[in-house]
Formats: sequence, structure tokens, C-alpha cells
Amino acid sequence: MIYRIIIFLVINFAALALGGLFTSKGVPSDWYAGLIKAPWTPPGWVFGAAWTTIMICFSFYMAYLWPATENKNLLIGLFIVQWILNVSWNPAFFYLHQITTGLAIITSLTLLVGFFLFYYWPQIKLKTLFILPYFIWLLIATSLNGYIYFKN
Repeated sequence: MIYRIIIFLVINFAALALGGLFTSKGVPSDWYAGLIKAPWTPPGWVFGAAWTTIMICFSFYMAYLWPATENKNLLIGLFIVQWILNVSWNPAFFYLHQITTGLAIITSLTLLVGFFLFYYWPQIKLKTLFILPYFIWLLIATSLNGYIYFKN
């Protein structure tokens, strides 16, 4: 179990690191500063704390789910798509300034994580709660991206 947790921690935090390469220069940019943002946009430090917590919880979720699911190919495929979507939002939004593309990516990611939440519930029951912070945060993040889309 501990090896699975470590493997998923490494993979998930690699995604955060890659995304962070684009976020670090994007947040203080004139482009981002000039956007009309949602009134419920949290302070910057919340994003780092939230994503750290989410990736720890998601790593536990995946470590529990791995031995409990029979169709490993489906799980691997879904995980890879989740990873790609997670990593690709930051460059799309902060580097390329593609608000619409960012919204499509984050909406797809939210739907996919929601699929994880409900589809795999029967296999790991209450341990599914480990993915709940990810899903809730994505709902908030999608609303933030959506607000920027509609107001800018």
C-alpha cells in the first residue's frame, strides 16, 4: 500500500510541478492582473494549499482504488486523461491566455473527476471521499474560469 501511495504522490506532484512552471509567471502578469475576476476568487496562497491537499488525497484515493478495480486498463486510461487535463490547463490559461480553451479543459477535468467519484464508489465505498476535495475544488475553479470567460 505504501508503495502505491508513493508512486501516485510522485506522479501527481509531477503534474503540479509542470503546471506550476506556467502558473508562477502567469499570476503576477499584467494580463492576469487586468482580468475581471470573480468576487469569490480566493487569495493566491489558497491555490497552493488546496492543490497540495488535493494531490495527497487523490494519491490515497488511487492507491486504494488500484487493487479494488478489475479493469486496470480503464483506470489507467482515465488517470492519464486526468493527468493530461490537469497539466494542460495552466499553459492554456496562463501562458497562451486561452480563456475558452482553459474553460473547456477544466470543465472536462471536472466531469472526469466526477466520473471517478461516482463510478468507482461501489468498489471502495467511503474511501471515495479522498477524491471529494478534488471534485469540490474543480467546481470552484471551473466557476472562476467561467466568470473570467463571461466577464472579459
